[in-house]
Amino acid sequence: MRQTLRIRQLEALMAVTTNGSITSAATDLGVSQPAVSRLISDLEKSLGFQLFDRREGRLVPTQEVRYLQPSVERVLELMKQITDVSQDITQRKAGHIRVACLPGFATSHLPQVVAEFLKDRPGVTMTIEPDRPERILEWMIGEQYDFGITDSFISHPAVQNTDVHLRTVCVFPSGHELESVSEVTPKELENEKVIHTRRDSDFFARLSKAFQSANISLNSHIEVRQFTAACELALRGVGVSVVSELDAVQYAHLGLCYRPFVPVLPHTLSLVRPILKQPSLVTLEFIEQFSESLNPFRVKSIMR
Repeated sequence: MRQTLRIRQLEALMAVTTNGSITSAATDLGVSQPAVSRLISDLEKSLGFQLFDRREGRLVPTQEVRYLQPSVERVLELMKQITDVSQDITQRKAGHIRVACLPGFATSHLPQVVAEFLKDRPGVTMTIEPDRPERILEWMIGEQYDFGITDSFISHPAVQNTDVHLRTVCVFPSGHELESVSEVTPKELENEKVIHTRRDSDFFARLSKAFQSANISLNSHIEVRQFTAACELALRGVGVSVVSELDAVQYAHLGLCYRPFVPVLPHTLSLVRPILKQPSLVTLEFIEQFSESLNPFRVKSIMR
């Protein structure tokens, strides 16, 4: 039975073929001449035919080697690619990350984080899928995505989550009289048309409670699912809204103004991933980088 060919034997074959001598091949491979001779000898035994003829002091490949050479070159190139890819994976420079997120994130904060992350990782590819929180939870449970960005998260044994509490602000178009105040309370919004999240959301419940505590009527004007939609509407003068500062800053350059909202009403963002699906190193690194990108907007302390 012939022995299994070894990559080092093929490397020796190509080195001798290229250089025409054992001495030069040994130099290229960084090994001793006897080591190269043994590799060639063992390879001849495995293949069952002679590999080189000696002509005028040089080793010339036989016709059999010429026939094999294209296949050997492909094998060595493939092995080099595997080595390069494995190094990229180890260095977090290769891999594929599947991210599920809220629709607003797909067009606001997330693209900048992704661009910075991929800048030094040309071998990394990504899938970004925006959808509702309910759908994102289903994907995490089914291990269809590696990482999710959501809110209104309900604990589930198959999903690991980290809650991030973000500051909220009141947004309004440039030129609005609220530009003259340093912070906005329900009192300042007594006569304003308010754009707000869905009535069944936890954030709307807390916003309503803040108005009730101040004995101010919340003038509900438009109900939306995402803060980005509220920012778009406020920018066009349709009304004012209380949203995550993370979303508000995305529109500042377009003329949307904002001020801190008091009392403090943190918006809770949940970073989720499947518990039973072992994340790749590059996925963990992306999750960490995304989490760090939220630091400028985190609430320092939450009053209970």
